[in-house]
Amino acid sequence: MDKGNQTTVIEFIFVGFSDVVQLQYFLFVIFLCIFKVSLLAHMFIIILYRCSPNLHTPMYFFLANFSILEICYLSTIVPKMLIDLLLQQKTISYYGCAIQMYCFLVLGSTECYMLATMAYDRYNAICHPLLYNNIMSRVVCIRLVIGSWLIGTTVAILQTTFVFLLPFCGSNRINHFYCDIPPLMNLACSNTRFNEIATFIIASFLIVGSFLLTIISYANIIWTIVKNHPASNRKKAFSTCTSHLIVVTMFYGSGTIMYLRPKSRYGMDDGKFLSLMYTIIAPMLNPFIYSLRNNDVKCAVRKIVYEIKLAH
Repeated sequence: MDKGNQTTVIEFIFVGFSDVVQLQYFLFVIFLCIFKVSLLAHMFIIILYRCSPNLHTPMYFFLANFSILEICYLSTIVPKMLIDLLLQQKTISYYGCAIQMYCFLVLGSTECYMLATMAYDRYNAICHPLLYNNIMSRVVCIRLVIGSWLIGTTVAILQTTFVFLLPFCGSNRINHFYCDIPPLMNLACSNTRFNEIATFIIASFLIVGSFLLTIISYANIIWTIVKNHPASNRKKAFSTCTSHLIVVTMFYGSGTIMYLRPKSRYGMDDGKFLSLMYTIIAPMLNPFIYSLRNNDVKCAVRKIVYEIKLAH
C-alpha cells in the first residue's frame, strides 16, 4: 500500500527474518525444537507440582504459575511465527494484530512482576527463614500472583489502545515477526510523540521497576549468604543466584533496549533479534534455571518414578 494512496490498512504483512527460503526452513526447524522443549519443560513442572505434595510450597506455587504464564506467552507468538516461516505471504488481520499485541503485552508484563515476586519469595526464604511461613502465607502468594496479572492487564490495555488509536494509512509491512509496539509506531501516518512518551513511562515503571525489585532481593540474598553461611555452602548458593541473574538480566536487558530507546534509534533488524531473547530464548531457559536443577524437583521425580515401578 503506497502512502500516496492513503488507503486504510485492513491487514499487516510481517517481513520476518529472511527472504531466503532455505534459511527460513532452517529457522523453522530451530524455533520448532526450542518451542517443543520449552512447552514440555513447563508442562513437566506443572504436572510435577500437581502430583507432588512435598512441592506444595510458595516457591513451587510461583514456579507452577510462572510455567502456565510462559506456555501462554510462547503460544501467543511462536505458532504464528512458525507458520509464517513456511509461507511466502505472512499476513495478519488488523484486529488479529491488535489481539496478538494485547495478549503478548498482558503475558510479558505479568512475567516482569512474576519474576520480581519469585525473587521476593527467595529473599524471605533466605533472609527471614523463621518468619517465612508467616510472611509468604497462601493468601499473600495468591495476592502477589493476582497483583502481577492486574499490572500486566492494565499495561496491555493502555498500550494496545494507544497504538491502535493511531491511523495506519500507508505501508502495511511490519519489519518484525509479530505485532509489537515500536515497529507498528513506525507505520503510523501521524505524529507518534505521545505514544513514545507513554511507552517510555509505562516501560520504565514495568521493566525498570520490576528489575530493581528483583535486583534488590538478590542483593540482600547474596549479602545474607556472605554474612551468615559457611564458605562451603556459598559456592552452590552463588551459582544458583548467578544463573538466575543471567536469565533475568537477559529478559529485562533486551526489553529495556527495545522499549526505552528513542524511536529515532530503533533499528528494525536488531529489534527482531532482541525480541528473540525475551520471546523465545528466556522462556526456554527459565524452567532449567529455576526448577529442573533443584534437589526438591529431582527428589519428587525419583519418588514418582519409584511409585510407578511399585504400581507395576
